[in-house]
Amino acid sequence: MSKVAVAIAAAMLLVACSAQAPTATTTPSSATPTAAPPSQMSAQSLEQAYERVIQQVMPSIVQITTKAGLGSGVVYDSAGHILTNAHVVGHATRMDVTLATGSTSRKARIVKSFSGGDLAIIKVDDPKGLTPAKFGDSSKLRVGQFVLAMGNPLGLSGSVTDGIISALGRTVSEPQDPGSPGATISGAIQTSAAINPGNSGGGLVDLSGQVIGIPTLAATDPDLGGGAAPGIGFAIPSNTATDIAAQIVRNGKVTNSHRAALGIRGSTVIGDNGRPTGVAVAKVDKGSAAEKAGIRPGDVIISINGKDTPTLPSLAESLSALKPGQQAKVEVVKEDGSTKTITVTLGVLPGD
Repeated sequence: MSKVAVAIAAAMLLVACSAQAPTATTTPSSATPTAAPPSQMSAQSLEQAYERVIQQVMPSIVQITTKAGLGSGVVYDSAGHILTNAHVVGHATRMDVTLATGSTSRKARIVKSFSGGDLAIIKVDDPKGLTPAKFGDSSKLRVGQFVLAMGNPLGLSGSVTDGIISALGRTVSEPQDPGSPGATISGAIQTSAAINPGNSGGGLVDLSGQVIGIPTLAATDPDLGGGAAPGIGFAIPSNTATDIAAQIVRNGKVTNSHRAALGIRGSTVIGDNGRPTGVAVAKVDKGSAAEKAGIRPGDVIISINGKDTPTLPSLAESLSALKPGQQAKVEVVKEDGSTKTITVTLGVLPGD
């Protein structure tokens, strides 16, 4: 797998946490101080809380197996819909699902993937006996709060790790690779709970037994030969995940991503010094914000609102901080070498 540097810490890398998953980069938000644990618990009472939560939530965690690999999922409703990551499903249309607590394999089909947010809904053919998870309000999370990550790391069904919420509001970007959507996730939860390949799509759970995030990425350290960087993982907030899931279940697609978009297809330009210098526009979507503003194929986007965008992921990260309908000043280098700043009224990222 390819490795790319990240800004969160010196020489850190990230990997998406399904088997044979892609690498990713991240850009941190402003630092959030680590708070004290939410309550003072004795070792025995904390142990009992963990046991209670695991017993309550584990029946809602599943393992998803495709021809390309495996990952995890969370039972969304009693109709058999299961929430997971888009990169867990990949290009598969059919997959096998087993409960993390152990069960006969069930056949499932893809309902819809939302690659822009690395989320997907699949549906099992036989929903009998499935236990829907309870989802919490991720807007109320606190740094320092105890959490458990539940899933199937390395195919070890029904595994649990513990930790805290280390930070909130991270922006995490995955490079586009075969089977990976290359998503940019805004508002990501950083956690110290260990997340390993196979955990993607599972549940990040609080001590009230509510799923408050979907584990998606984990850091690795090249100084350790690409081994795990302890205590750095990322999850999609539950409010984001359940909003997208509800739209897919109700409409069969994402009707409002709530994400800003230019409406271009492009690639990173590498300068003569070997460093990235901007995003070359290869295609402008018809009727898009970019087309309306006068951005054309051949233009190279070098900044948005004064922030440099030397790579495609950095462009996506800049857009993730903006809202549909908001105006943005996009600086481009035209084919004749001239530089121009164009005011663009941003559109909505399509729901695939």
